[in-house]
Amino acid sequence: MRYAIFIEKAAGSFSAYVPDLPGCIATGNSVEDVAKEIKKAIDFHLGGMREDGITPPVPQSYVDYVEIAA
Repeated sequence: MRYAIFIEKAAGSFSAYVPDLPGCIATGNSVEDVAKEIKKAIDFHLGGMREDGITPPVPQSYVDYVEIAA
């Protein structure tokens, strides 16, 4: 499965979340760090769902960019 992640700049760090997995978040000191941490968080989140007998949701989010003239 392939889940969309959103990475945001915070005060002195970065945060990430997964729209299709509410509560699945991570932080890191760089984009690379937070990307590694959110992958771990997704694996942990999905593992917990499976242990609880919950079928992980099929990814529904779609990510795209819109270009605006400056």
